[in-house]
Amino acid sequence: MDMKENSIINPLPTDELLDEKERKWRITLPQSYKTFIKQNSGGIPLESQFLCNGHNYAIDRFLCILKITGESELEWYDIGATMSQLDERIIDDEDLVGVEILPIAVLFAGDFVCLDYRSNKDEPSVCVWSHEESGEFAPVTYQVANNFAEFLEMLGE
Repeated sequence: MDMKENSIINPLPTDELLDEKERKWRITLPQSYKTFIKQNSGGIPLESQFLCNGHNYAIDRFLCILKITGESELEWYDIGATMSQLDERIIDDEDLVGVEILPIAVLFAGDFVCLDYRSNKDEPSVCVWSHEESGEFAPVTYQVANNFAEFLEMLGE
C-alpha cells in the first residue's frame, strides 16, 4: 500500500513495542496488521476509499503505535491516546479488562476503522465505529471486512 510522502510517523514500532501493547491491551494483533504497522505507522494512504453499510468512507490517516514521550504533537495519532479520548464509547462492558474494539484509522467526520475482537479473539474482523451513534458503554459498529488483510484489499476499489 502506498502512503502519502512523509506521512509515516516515526519511530516505527518494534516487535518489542508491539508485544508490550498486546500484553497491555490483552489481545493478539493479526500478523497482517503487525507487518503493516511496522512499515506504515500513522501513514496517510493514497488509496483511502472503501464502502461499508451503503456509505463511502475515506481514511484520513492510519493511527500509529508509539512509546509516548510527550515530545511530539503527532502522539495524538497513537492508538492508546485515541482510546483514552474515546473512553467508554468504544466498550460495552465497564468491567472489561483489555480491549475488544481497537481503533486503527481515523475516518473523515470522527468515525474510526477498528479491529473488532468481540466475536473472534484470534482473528478480529474490521469495522467502522460510528461516533454519532455510539454512547457510553454502547458502541455502534458496522463490519467492513472479515480480517485486516481483506480490508487492505478493499481500499481504493
